[in-house]
Amino acid sequence: MGLAALIAALAAITFVVVFMWDGWTRPEYNPVRHPVSALALGDRGWVQTSNFVICGVAITVGGVAVGGVTWPLGAAIAVFGLALVVSGLFPMDAMRGYPPGTPDRTPATLSHRHRWHDRAGAVAFMCIPVMPAIAAFSTAFGWEVRGYSAVTAVAAMVLVSHFGSAWDKDDDCTGVWQRAALITALVWLAVLSTVVAL
Repeated sequence: MGLAALIAALAAITFVVVFMWDGWTRPEYNPVRHPVSALALGDRGWVQTSNFVICGVAITVGGVAVGGVTWPLGAAIAVFGLALVVSGLFPMDAMRGYPPGTPDRTPATLSHRHRWHDRAGAVAFMCIPVMPAIAAFSTAFGWEVRGYSAVTAVAAMVLVSHFGSAWDKDDDCTGVWQRAALITALVWLAVLSTVVAL
């Protein structure tokens, strides 16, 4: 159980490091505006696709480990991990100026693949505030973890809400809001998984 939780902690940090590095080094990709999922498109798309799938599997396994301490939280983490895997298996459609040459708008018609990606994304972003909220009310953890989880849950809820609004309006800072939500949740997940492992 300890090893699986540590692997999940490593996967959470790795996921962030990879999408940050890939986003800042990819030509004509704007991490301030474009979502992380757009990194799964283009010639280097395999990098983010692998990031989704490998880290998603590791986080899912970590969720099973956390479930040995508190099953509701373990289930939420596992669902989050599976949502990442599905997001990788079903990439989003090209849109909003990326990859280069794509019209700078959302297509009127979306592929079935994109719809599955959207469904998985909706589940993942629903889990982002739910996971720490469950931990905040769990007697399996000390007050430090519960307090950190409560603050994370509130922050995550605000950030996910801002991201959703920004995406709907195609705001220039959509990528910033999404990354803020993901980093907030994944750093928390890494800390919590480490606590469980130790």
